[in-house]
Amino acid sequence: MPRVHRPAVVTAVAVAAGLLAAAPATGGEATVSDPHVVAHLQFARGESPENIALEPDGSADLTLSNARQVLNVTRQGRTRVLATLPEVANPHTPVVGSAVVLGIARAQDGTLFVNYATGTAATGVWRVPAHGGTPRQIAQLPPTGFPNGLALDERRGVLYAADSVLGTVWRVPRAGGVPTAWATGAALEPRNPRPAAKVGANGLRFHRGAVWVSNTNAGTLLRIPVRENGSAGAIETRATGLYALDDFDFVERHRDTALAAMTGGSEVALVRPDGTHRVVLTPGDGLSNPTSVAVRGRTVYVTSAAYFTRKDPNLLLARVHQRARD
Repeated sequence: MPRVHRPAVVTAVAVAAGLLAAAPATGGEATVSDPHVVAHLQFARGESPENIALEPDGSADLTLSNARQVLNVTRQGRTRVLATLPEVANPHTPVVGSAVVLGIARAQDGTLFVNYATGTAATGVWRVPAHGGTPRQIAQLPPTGFPNGLALDERRGVLYAADSVLGTVWRVPRAGGVPTAWATGAALEPRNPRPAAKVGANGLRFHRGAVWVSNTNAGTLLRIPVRENGSAGAIETRATGLYALDDFDFVERHRDTALAAMTGGSEVALVRPDGTHRVVLTPGDGLSNPTSVAVRGRTVYVTSAAYFTRKDPNLLLARVHQRARD
């Protein structure tokens, strides 16, 4: 979620009455420990890390939304710019007004894909060569939209992009081409009437045969099954009450336990398969408006964009492990 002209996201989330409350930890569930910041970035330079893709060596490729860059950060905190998205004349991007780079996905061959929102014909999915290089647009998305979260289904050879303003999950061929409105509906739409606070479908992951999407205004985590023919199944609400929910990732490949970044309160929550959740990381651990989570093995990566605190955008690492059952 890139910075808007005023702290809209903090007030944007319409959390309905009767939402599930956070519950205490139970035996056998994952725990998070040893949080530490490995890289501090500079907000004044537009270095607000928005989304994460992980490399085989454990380094993280981050989109820096306002700088329009893709940055590689090693586990030791060394940084290298992989690509810069082209400047756009007179951007008219919904929500933020300026051109921003948002979601990122990595293919097995190292190719990176990013969403670029500009309010112009440059809005869409762009490809970055493995190890960095000149980005190239492979698909146009509506300039009136705000393509945010992005995920790749390698088996089907398609990308899924969550549009925060148009309440749509787009499906794009990995090779590029014409996008398809794959999933739509009220569950994906923004709930706030103010243009600078209209943020519906946001984070997106492909997990266990389904596309999972967060809705920031609604504070919900959604699951959309992928049918055998590739079409979208019915949208399921899997968790509610997640204030200012942004992106998320799953703790294990074969389970539906997730770690979710909640931007407004600068928290990360553990979301259980039954939809209940508890906070596991806070500002005291180094979070500053976190926007994305990535998990590999026992390591958790969290980006803090500092959109509203305007202090200490960073990349934080922590450990995740399964608690022994009683």
